[in-house]
Amino acid sequence: MTAAALKDEVERLRAENAALKEQSNGRFKLKVSEKGGVSLYGLGRFPVTLYREQWEFLFEHVDDVKKFLKDNADKLSSKTDKKNGK
Repeated sequence: MTAAALKDEVERLRAENAALKEQSNGRFKLKVSEKGGVSLYGLGRFPVTLYREQWEFLFEHVDDVKKFLKDNADKLSSKTDKKNGK
């Protein structure tokens, strides 16, 4: 491979890598795991994987979770707090 071809390939790979990073930033992705669970990607470093019944249970209790978060807002931290040194 010539130096020019190698340089072109590196530039192509950089552009492809940037496009892939942009696609995943701030977005979530759902995937069926090998064991039949539903994995949610995009919340953190690792996916959250639950079986269908667990997701359904969670959805039935969304209002309870929201109320809990609101009632305990003063005790909870967030990524924003950590970035700002709080």
